[in-house]
Amino acid sequence: MTDTTPVSAIDTEQTDIKSNITITEPAQQYLAELLAKQDTPGIGVRIFVEHPGTPRAECCMAYNQPGEEDPADLQMPFEQFTAFIEATSVPYLEDAVIDYNKDRFGGQLTFRAPNSKVPKVGADASVEERINYVLQSEINPSLAAHGGNVQLLELIEDDEAGLTAVLKFGGGCQGCSAVDLTLRQGVEVQLKQQIPELMQVVDETDHSLTENAYYK
Repeated sequence: MTDTTPVSAIDTEQTDIKSNITITEPAQQYLAELLAKQDTPGIGVRIFVEHPGTPRAECCMAYNQPGEEDPADLQMPFEQFTAFIEATSVPYLEDAVIDYNKDRFGGQLTFRAPNSKVPKVGADASVEERINYVLQSEINPSLAAHGGNVQLLELIEDDEAGLTAVLKFGGGCQGCSAVDLTLRQGVEVQLKQQIPELMQVVDETDHSLTENAYYK
């Protein structure tokens, strides 16, 4: 099997898209064995993200029959098969890791893609893009443990107060008795640490609706 070096800055003849996706050696071996059972010469793996850039983002893998590849695909050639990465999914698969771990029940293929819900932002990203990145990649995964979520409604620029982020909580956070603590000691602190331009964070959620609240 080939080594596990991340496929970084790969240029294909068809496209100049780049990515940094890791398929570990155990995962390569598992996928090669799975593909061999299909008894189809040239069959590969297709990797893509459904609903990319949204809270419903889901990382997917499927068989890629010979001829099904798109010229725009990012190709990752391995010793026994080729993985085809859907071009539009590449930004959302930055830093993704596909691994295989054996256990007493056989084993499990894991697919971790921290940027699937929102693509990794660059140094020139706007404040809004950076806030959305922190919310979707770091804060919402934590709130999801209580069935909650938060989104950015708008940014308000004021000469005296500075930049204010207006947020709206949903799910288990709406109407939750602990939401103010979550906002002040969690969300606000994390956002201000990563977005120094941000001066204030306010909550404009209607918390009179408590039907789905985690704590009432």
